[in-house]
Formats: sequence, C-alpha cells, structure tokens
Amino acid sequence: MDREQSDSRARGTPARCGSGGPAPSRVRAGSTSEEQGVTDAAVDARSEQNEPEDRSAPEGPRGKKAKKQRPFWKELPILLGVALLLALLIKTFLVQAFSIPSDSMQNTLQPGDRVLVDKLTPWFGSKPERGEVVVFHDPGDWMKYEPTPQPNAAQKVLSFIGLMPSAEEKDLIKRVIGVGGDTVECKGTGPVKVNGKPLDEPYVFAGNTACSPNEEGQFKVKVPKGHLWVMGDHRQNSADSRYHRDSPGGGMVPVGNVVGRAVVVAWPVDRWSTLPVPGTFDQKDINTVAATAPGALALVGAAPLVWLRRRSRAGASAAE
Repeated sequence: MDREQSDSRARGTPARCGSGGPAPSRVRAGSTSEEQGVTDAAVDARSEQNEPEDRSAPEGPRGKKAKKQRPFWKELPILLGVALLLALLIKTFLVQAFSIPSDSMQNTLQPGDRVLVDKLTPWFGSKPERGEVVVFHDPGDWMKYEPTPQPNAAQKVLSFIGLMPSAEEKDLIKRVIGVGGDTVECKGTGPVKVNGKPLDEPYVFAGNTACSPNEEGQFKVKVPKGHLWVMGDHRQNSADSRYHRDSPGGGMVPVGNVVGRAVVVAWPVDRWSTLPVPGTFDQKDINTVAATAPGALALVGAAPLVWLRRRSRAGASAAE
C-alpha cells in the first residue's frame, strides 16, 4: 500500500481517498475571474432580451427622450387667448349680437330679445334691401334724449370682444321701407306705398295702422341715392324716419351707417326665429318707376330733336 502511494506520487496521478472514491476536481490558477466575467455578461445579455421595453419615455429621432406634455392648466391661458381672439374677429367681420331695448319693432322683436346681425355680406358689396331689418348707427341725434346705460368694466370687455351686446353704442334697429331712388308715401291710415305700389304689412303691430294719422305720419318723400327710409313695425310707437324729417339728412339713413342685417332672434330660446324679407317687397313692378325713369327722361330729351327735324323737312318741302 505504501509502495502504491509512493508510485502514484512519482507518476503525478491524483491520489484516491478511501476505496476508489472520485478524485477532487482541479481548477487552474488564474482562470477563475475571466470565466466568471464571461458568464455574467452572457446572463445580462439574455436578461435584456427577455425584459419588456420601457415605453414610458419615448425617444426622439436621435435617441433623445421626448419632452413631456404640458399640464392642462399651463395650456389654459393659451386656449383662452385664442378663443378671445376668435370671438373678436367674429364680432368684427362675421356676426355681432345686439340687444333690443324698446318696443318700436313689436311684435317682430320684443324688448330684451337678442338678435344676431350679419356683418359679413357688406364686405362683399351687399347693400340693404327693402323689407330687411337692419341695425344702424344714429344718423343725426335720433337718440339725443335717450338715456345711455352705464355698463361696468366686465360688461365693457365682454361687449368689446362680442360675447355680449354693446350697451354704450347708440345704434338703432328698424325695417327698410325705401332704398335710393324710391318714392315712399303715406296718406290717411295707409297703406304705405313704395313707387305707387301699396304694401301688405302683416308684421305691423296689432291695432296700429300702417300710416299714422298725424302730421308726421303723412308724407311723400324721394329717397336719395345711397340712403334708406326706415320705419318701425310698431308704427304708433316708433320714432323713425318720419319723425326726423327736420333733422340733418331729412330722416334718411346713409347706407354707410348700417352695421348689418338682423337675421336671427337668438335669445331667449323660446323666441328663436329667423327674420326673412316679407313677400310684399317682392311684388311685381315695385321697381317700375325707378327702372322707367331714365327711359322717360330720354323721351323728353328726344322730343325737341324730333320736332326740329320735322320742321326742317317741312321747310325744305316748301322751298321746292
């Protein structure tokens, strides 16, 4: 036994313990740290492949993290600013709200109604027509004795941007009866005549007559070019063109003073309605006088020429 162990040591073979048990494994010096590092790297690589991607912070085109979205409260002032700007543009160029302060347009409009006025079409050359309900600036102290409301600061701001009707501006609302070139007249209790054509006016306030039987209510006027003759639907309670014939402009409203046409009653909700042009203003030949006037003038001017020509021919025949 001692001889076998000494021979084994001499040959360099591993010594066995006990009766033929397995020999302990050997590790070569200097290889432990290198092999461990390779193993760890392989494990980390497999872990990265198996883990789901973190998409909470998306990356930009160059690998940079995208900026987080702003909180709503930071964007709110920008949204309000844009909304106010749009409201101001709409009020200036498209539509503006006006409040009805009196009963001069009953029953078409009631005090407290809010109407929307079209301000867009005048930008494209549209002119007021007969039968339209229009808002216009005071043409000459028509509202001289009317009290002017005193709005607070908030009301002024909201009126400026168009979110509520203006209280400071001296504007009026009436119905267009005659336009430039028309002849409008009233005799007795009516009807009103435009270019000799009687108007059928169902919109006149119940119990009123189309023409007021007083001095101001009896008239015959010729509307100058670029002007309008306006009257309220509540004929016996409307200080319209009839009552300002002694004022500058003779009761006529310059077309340039017109803000726009009232197209819709928007408030209160139960009174929502449109404001169309009554059919009586579309009756046949209502424009006959205005259309035939140039022809009549031409005939009057041609008559002397025809007379002179006939006379010259008669003189020539007598000489022969």
